[in-house]
Amino acid sequence: MSKIIISPSILSADFANLERDIKKVENAGADWVHIDVMDGHFVPNITIGVPVVKSIKKITNLPLDVHLMIENPDKYIKPFADAGADILTFHYEACPDNIKNVIKMIKSYGIKAGLSIKPKTQAEEILEFLPLLDMVLIMTVEPGFGGQAFMPDCAEKIPVIKQHADNDLIIQVDGGINSDTARLCTQYGANSLVAGNYIYKSDNIKNAIHSLY
Repeated sequence: MSKIIISPSILSADFANLERDIKKVENAGADWVHIDVMDGHFVPNITIGVPVVKSIKKITNLPLDVHLMIENPDKYIKPFADAGADILTFHYEACPDNIKNVIKMIKSYGIKAGLSIKPKTQAEEILEFLPLLDMVLIMTVEPGFGGQAFMPDCAEKIPVIKQHADNDLIIQVDGGINSDTARLCTQYGANSLVAGNYIYKSDNIKNAIHSLY
């Protein structure tokens, strides 16, 4: 996979004008729309849920890259799949003893399954699940709030995952992504990048997106 998949995070969009802001990144060349779902328990923030995902599905042709930062993700796979998620990523830390079942559940709806790890979780902890996954999401900030600084040591997990993965595994990085940190991540082997503030706070969204390739 040579192309870098750019997935702008709507966490940095204007929630009063979501359709407008999603169209902005779609027209600027984004590949996916990254949707952060937070429950206020697994992470100290609350964002959006199933109804908003369902509404977003109606206004964009881009794949919906839904990142579940929630407890008990197995309870919400069906609702988010039915709402139109194309990729569902859940956290290893949310259900370490139930990973295989959740992956199987996601795939039963014909959508891609992703597994994410927080900064303090080592890449080695998830290697056994790589053959079952479509994507691994490496967090380079503590999940919860946008605008945090990139943690370089977290990026060192990328080559560990890449070394043990099939060539078609998507290795996504989320947190503090800009043109400089993007270059570091892609040199390590990442092939998908999530960026929020860097894209949405830019004076030129198209240039910001293209600077990440």
